[in-house]
Amino acid sequence: MNDTVVQLVPIVAMIAIVYFILWRPQQRRAKEQRELVQAARRGDTVVTSGGIIGKISKAVDDNEVELEIAPNVKVRLARSGISEVRAKGEPVKDAPKA
Repeated sequence: MNDTVVQLVPIVAMIAIVYFILWRPQQRRAKEQRELVQAARRGDTVVTSGGIIGKISKAVDDNEVELEIAPNVKVRLARSGISEVRAKGEPVKDAPKA
């Protein structure tokens, strides 16, 4: 019985080390990334998972945004396709209608 406990202690210790050093911080970073992507708003500069950099021009709904990747070139993108929010910008101001 005592030998079994002595053999299990290193295994349990290794599992605890892996959990606290690798798995838990990775989960925290993933959660922060999800929150950052969901908080992306109009005017923010983002990088897509494909490497395209653009500015959010409109939030279509909770799952999609309209991204301006060049002047007058806009694409719809799923929020899950945003890999990084580079700069929080001022919201885009619409031109006054005459």
